[in-house]
Amino acid sequence: MSGSSGRWSDLSARVASAVVLTAIGAIEIWVGGLWFEAFIGLACSLMIWELVRMIAPDRGAIAVQMAILAGAAVVISYHLPPIYRLPVLGAVVLVGVGQVGDRRAIFGVYALWIMAAGLGFISIRETMGFGWMLWLISVVVATDVAGYFVGKLIGGPKFWPRVSPKKTWSGTAGGWVAAALVGTGFAIYFDLGAGLVVISVLASMASQAGDIAESAIKRRCGVKDASNLIPGHGGFLDRFDGMMGASVFVLLTSLIYTPGVM
Repeated sequence: MSGSSGRWSDLSARVASAVVLTAIGAIEIWVGGLWFEAFIGLACSLMIWELVRMIAPDRGAIAVQMAILAGAAVVISYHLPPIYRLPVLGAVVLVGVGQVGDRRAIFGVYALWIMAAGLGFISIRETMGFGWMLWLISVVVATDVAGYFVGKLIGGPKFWPRVSPKKTWSGTAGGWVAAALVGTGFAIYFDLGAGLVVISVLASMASQAGDIAESAIKRRCGVKDASNLIPGHGGFLDRFDGMMGASVFVLLTSLIYTPGVM
């Protein structure tokens, strides 16, 4: 019995935090516009703060400065002509690379990933529309929830024990199935065709890749969680790592695939 209760010991905190985050996020997504942009900018700021604190824990002031700079850059870059967006984000990365110490490569790659994902969220909501944003969140949440419960209930071989020792192949596959079901539901409702099911599974895989990438950074830095800002989930990076992976995937996919209307 103790083993079973230990297995689910973090469930109540995870559910409570998820409910609060979902409520706030739903309001921001529904409202859109500058409110949503500010929300994404704040989320990116917090994730950059967590990233710097992980790789350079002795540089708290730098973490705050980079957080403010990165969040502002994400929001501002969306309102610039597309040709200037990546250079603006890259300039922020270059500023941080010179101040974070020995783990410059980790900061450079992952900070750019965070900001690109933030830009992706804003672009998806404001350009592709509310329906696509709802689809993206549904795919990632379904992947995460199914992966958690299927992995806990079935267990089995680990997916990549050196990087993420808790993840199993059963949970990973469960996430793909859940994403396919979400894609099927959206495809039928919006009459978008079977291609959306495939894209949903690929977005699920991108979400899982984002999760694994963050796990690798935490192991490299010797920390369990990015921070303790979200009870039951750790930090914003721990909660939104998968969402970032899916966001970047959709942003890149939209360059070669013209989505239907939702």
